[in-house]
Amino acid sequence: MDAVARAAGEAQRWPGQVTEQTMADGRPMFYFDDVATDGPVHQAPDTRPLPEPPHAGEQRFDVLTGEWVTIAGHRMNRTFLPSAADCPLDPTTDPARPTEVPDSGYDVVAFANRFPSFAPLTVGPAADATPPPFGPADLPAYGHCDVVVFSSDHDAAVADLPAARMRTIVEAWAHRTAAHSADPRIAEVFVFENSGQEIGVTLSHPHGQVYAYPVVPPRSQQLVEQARRHRAVTGGNLLADVLAAERAEGTRVVLQGEHFTAYVPRAARWPVEVHLAPHRDVPDLAALDDAERAELATVYQELLRRVNRFHPGVDRVPYISGWHQAPTGEDRELGRLHLQLFSLLRAPGKLKYLAGSESGMGAWINDTTPERIADRLREVAS
Repeated sequence: MDAVARAAGEAQRWPGQVTEQTMADGRPMFYFDDVATDGPVHQAPDTRPLPEPPHAGEQRFDVLTGEWVTIAGHRMNRTFLPSAADCPLDPTTDPARPTEVPDSGYDVVAFANRFPSFAPLTVGPAADATPPPFGPADLPAYGHCDVVVFSSDHDAAVADLPAARMRTIVEAWAHRTAAHSADPRIAEVFVFENSGQEIGVTLSHPHGQVYAYPVVPPRSQQLVEQARRHRAVTGGNLLADVLAAERAEGTRVVLQGEHFTAYVPRAARWPVEVHLAPHRDVPDLAALDDAERAELATVYQELLRRVNRFHPGVDRVPYISGWHQAPTGEDRELGRLHLQLFSLLRAPGKLKYLAGSESGMGAWINDTTPERIADRLREVAS
């Protein structure tokens, strides 16, 4: 490698650091700093008298759909829209009012959710448990659920964070993906962010989550099956071939970089929807190289800014952003990393509510066209 190429590679390398700590109840915590420093950092202890984290609930098989449903009764009383003064994701600035983050300052922090949908602590079925009349027996809802806090600033928005911070967030996503994918009991890792009370956010502090599932979720199962059929007919990878077709046609492409392309899917379901995919075949975020991670940080924020400008007069558009990654075991070769970013806001002040046909039958109806969505996302480019 020549000196110029080496310098370019070093410039794209993340300059930060990761510090691992343990919370008062034994949950793991990881601080991600934008820039590495000498000496110990983030040494503040968690002094709260916390009980043991909850054990996993259970998964019950729905024989009518062939899907596993998770029963997590301990989440019923989880934190819901606390005041800014009581935000559990703020740094601890007053020892008398400790939060989930013991340190008085941080860049990005990830920790195991206090109210997890899936948990590593499991118990077997009760001795007097009644087995289901049909289908497989209930299973513990084993897994991992992380909270990833994007900033110590309670009022920050991901689209407006400094570029260096977004780069650190990408590293946090990749770090937690790699860690959970290494667990042999995990079938898939899903990284996502919900923004806006309109779509169910219960904590307004900027954050996302990482779910590590014990079984491949229904949407991924559908994708894998479609990818298997596509390979049998064409010999190709479905997601890679879709990306290539969208780039070739260009009608719905809204952004192209050296390593990533964003496009509105041909059968978009939501009034605002865009997918982002790497040009290289990679299974997950952990497999991205330094150059791809650096570009992803830039491209992702640009997409968020465009979504926020989509509706005139609306400052912040509620959205859901999810990274679909390949299964960790069987059928991994059929998966491919891609982002689905969408909003339920169909017009200023008007949400798309799922009608009876959509909620009850899964028969989707979009009130706009993917081509119009793409035109608007190009119009509002930075």
